[in-house]
Amino acid sequence: MKDLVAFDLDGTLAESKQPLGEPMGAALAKLLGVADVAIISGGDWPQFEKQIASRLPQDAALDRLWLMPTTGTKLYRHDAGRWVTIYAELFDDAQKASILKAFDEALDATGFTPEQTWGARIEDRGSQITFSALGQEAPISAKEKWDPDFAKRRIIQADLQQRLPGLSINMGGATSIDITRAGVDKAYGLQKLSAISNIALSKMMFIGDAIFPGGNDYPAFQLGVDTVQVRDPHETLSVIAAIVACQKA
Repeated sequence: MKDLVAFDLDGTLAESKQPLGEPMGAALAKLLGVADVAIISGGDWPQFEKQIASRLPQDAALDRLWLMPTTGTKLYRHDAGRWVTIYAELFDDAQKASILKAFDEALDATGFTPEQTWGARIEDRGSQITFSALGQEAPISAKEKWDPDFAKRRIIQADLQQRLPGLSINMGGATSIDITRAGVDKAYGLQKLSAISNIALSKMMFIGDAIFPGGNDYPAFQLGVDTVQVRDPHETLSVIAAIVACQKA
């Protein structure tokens, strides 16, 4: 029995930057009936609001939901009919400038310049700087073809690690690389969550699609939290159904 089930977002609960499907919203509502639920992802709050908060059934127990944008450097809870910020840990201007410069240099050095992009490729999310290889508005079909085996991003990641040795650099989503302060990753987010919620890590489970070395879900595994790797949202639905059945048994 687990008191809290934590999820990655893109590739786990929904396709990249897409809203939760109706079946997933219904499944999460059922899960909230038997456990607390946390969602930890690299996207910022506007993306969370679009993909998650606006897609849950009206009768979902939102007081049991913990939304953690930008890899857990922000936390939102539902209170008195609205979502409120519990904390937000932000980069200062000098740190942001250093990261943006390193991105430009790394992309020039590695040469991974796609033929077409859709929107900005680098996004300042306050507590996280995110690189999206094909741009923030790229269609899913293009994203799925660009780097399906993570090989391109591993090369960019390795270059960035040389240029930004004091920061955490992790791959996420279909084409993204997320940069946060040193030590900030899914493990950091889960530890913050444990301290604030008073739910022990041993009473948590984490579900994600990138639980492998270099993947942005892997730190949850390294932390020792029970983890389940899924291929896609369809498989996540099956995992949620199994958890709900076990919790009710």
